[in-house]
Amino acid sequence: MGAPRDIGTFVVWDYVVFAGMLLISAVIGIYYAFAGGGQQTSKDFLMGGRRMTAVPVALSLTASFMSAVTVLGTPSEVYRFGAIFSIFAITYFLVVVLSAEVFLPVFYKLGITSTYEYLELRFNKCVRLCGTVLFIVQTILYTGIVIYAPALALNQVTGFDLWGVVVATGVVCTFYCTMGGLKAVIWTDVFQVGIMVAGFTSVIIKAALVQGGISTIINDAANGGRLNFWNFNPNPLQRHTFWTIIIGGTFTWTSIYGVNQSQVQRYISCKSRFQAKLSLYINLLGLWVILVCSVLCGLALYSRYHDCDPWTAKKVSAPDQLMPYLVLDILQDYPGLPGLFVACAYSGTLSTVSSSINALAAVTMEDLVKPRFPSLSEKSLSWVSQGMSVLFGALCIGMAALASLMGALLQAALSIFGMLGGPLMGLFALGILVPFANSIGALGGLLSGFAASLWVGIGAQLYPPLPERMMPLRLETYGCNSTYNGTSWMTTTETPFSTSAFQVHNIERTPLMDNWYSLSYLYFSTVGTLVTLFVGMLLSVSTGGRKQNIDCRFLLTKEDFLSNFDIFKKKKQVLSYKSHPVEDGGTDNPAFNHIELNGTDQSSKINGTRL
Repeated sequence: MGAPRDIGTFVVWDYVVFAGMLLISAVIGIYYAFAGGGQQTSKDFLMGGRRMTAVPVALSLTASFMSAVTVLGTPSEVYRFGAIFSIFAITYFLVVVLSAEVFLPVFYKLGITSTYEYLELRFNKCVRLCGTVLFIVQTILYTGIVIYAPALALNQVTGFDLWGVVVATGVVCTFYCTMGGLKAVIWTDVFQVGIMVAGFTSVIIKAALVQGGISTIINDAANGGRLNFWNFNPNPLQRHTFWTIIIGGTFTWTSIYGVNQSQVQRYISCKSRFQAKLSLYINLLGLWVILVCSVLCGLALYSRYHDCDPWTAKKVSAPDQLMPYLVLDILQDYPGLPGLFVACAYSGTLSTVSSSINALAAVTMEDLVKPRFPSLSEKSLSWVSQGMSVLFGALCIGMAALASLMGALLQAALSIFGMLGGPLMGLFALGILVPFANSIGALGGLLSGFAASLWVGIGAQLYPPLPERMMPLRLETYGCNSTYNGTSWMTTTETPFSTSAFQVHNIERTPLMDNWYSLSYLYFSTVGTLVTLFVGMLLSVSTGGRKQNIDCRFLLTKEDFLSNFDIFKKKKQVLSYKSHPVEDGGTDNPAFNHIELNGTDQSSKINGTRL
């Protein structure tokens, strides 16, 4: 291929494409602010009035899950560590099945707005508050990084104005969240998934043309050892092996899909439980498509730069910037296409941020505002929800500004909070799957789960694992026609891969560091979840958990599973109206009957669940 030419820069058309993407998102928000009578109640605003269907919800789940971190991070991950990342396809399948069959039935039949409401129903107020506060802090932190990190990567490669983009995305996001509520969030996400796939495909097609076909790309990857799918090493210390991705990945992602408010809120907004499950399964297809696209992009990156790695040759300063670099390299003759790719990365950001803002508003409303001020009318609650959206939008932009000042620190804080997903999932699993768990067990389990997660997590931040655990593959620069001598590839393997701001260098490595702290990052959640479950069970049994009497609506029952097959028993009308299996004997009393009427019954938080 010879040395790559100078890469292009951004032209007017690219800005036009990018602005168009923001504009369409804003217009969708305005449309849903006024369509169908607007946002009458806080339920309309936060839950889409519980009248959504499966497909838009599925695409929305996919979009908010795939942030710009995915668009920029996964290809460079594949470029540096090989295509073993695609084993996540199996993980996604397991995660979706777990979410749809374990967590969804319970949340759906209780008709709750905030997942943390469940914790109070099942345990007590204190447990609920712990969950809520954690969620709010974690989400604001995360959103700040999600806005800032891609802005930085794109800015350094394309010269896109950094703060202009951060503020524009933040403002547009807040705007359509506030105007249109959950419906606007879901429909903008659908549009943004389209943009993301378009951006990816344009890069893949062009790369295949430049390199001479997909087969060349695959051959280059095979020669560079990038097709390392079969790594069945059971050692939990290796960063990515088949087992770490299947086991660790499943726990990590289930804590996002099964119990995270921003995901649960969406599938609860479907009109029937069948639609809710369907949305999760359709979303699986979306996840697979995006995974295949990003892995292909990573292999294309390798094929293009296999003899001249821009990262080692100091053309880009961080692996995140490889993808934008490739785009400007191969798409420079097509004005507007680099803009499409930036729009693609930003669609990822917008969708993640908007779902965070909406979820934060929902949680604050349900868990903090309503219990304090029970007398507020529906109209004023709707106003308060909108105010919350504006407030959280501003907070997230503020966090992005903070991220620019202390990026590495926030990254560390985030990875530490990422570990808190594990114990939280353990807490929900305890409530749903363990009938004898009580609130003492729940709190004890949660705290010990945290302790374990934080111990591993902070340890891994301070003493990052050695390169032979991370297994980066070789990057070569012999093809660059510059003054480098042949040995310069050595430098890449030595750079520490942790972005931690407070690493401790040149210290005697103890067995504790080499084993416990070198645990693959995917297992952090797993440790948290399992510790929470075990401690929770032990404490519950020893504090008389077996004697308590629990309403079986709070547990996963075998009727929940069997009701999947109702569809084959009844006639066609099932789709429009579906009664939940009721075990509390209240079927003859109309106040307790669990049938949702489509859209006619506004207060469709069913009376039966407000016991």
